[in-house]
Amino acid sequence: MYRLLSVACGFWLLLVSSLALAAPPADVSQSPACRYCGMDRGKFNHSRMLVEYEDGSQTATCSLHCAAVELANTIDRTPVNIRVADFDTKELINVDSAVWVMGGSKSGVMTARAKWAFASREAAERFVKANGGVIGTFDEAIKAAYEDMYQDTKAIRERRMMKRLKQHGGAPPL
Repeated sequence: MYRLLSVACGFWLLLVSSLALAAPPADVSQSPACRYCGMDRGKFNHSRMLVEYEDGSQTATCSLHCAAVELANTIDRTPVNIRVADFDTKELINVDSAVWVMGGSKSGVMTARAKWAFASREAAERFVKANGGVIGTFDEAIKAAYEDMYQDTKAIRERRMMKRLKQHGGAPPL
């Protein structure tokens, strides 16, 4: 009897913990798609960002690229908290306390030059050792995002045009 009860409790704990792990973070449940590009923030939970303003409103994005667009478009609003996902744990952390890695061999989200955030310098250094890149601050990462904006936006538009052309059998859409 005791063995059966132990197995049942173990199964129940496994089931409950797997359901908890499968549940998306609250910010992803509340805003599943990026405001600017429409990408699935759950799929890109390792790069997602959340900008919170002094009036209590929030904007959820898939990446630093889209967060940079948000911050440029809302220059007259004051952000009180900007958080980014830690690349490893997917937990949201403050952008200023994050250790950023720019570049490297891992493809970026919405950008040719990747920009990843880590909760610790050790994690960022491990990533750089495995994938390359340069460690920096949030100011350096967002500056890089603005510097890359023209080329990244041009590439995104070209990819979307090619997708539309394929959907219409090679002819430009009317």
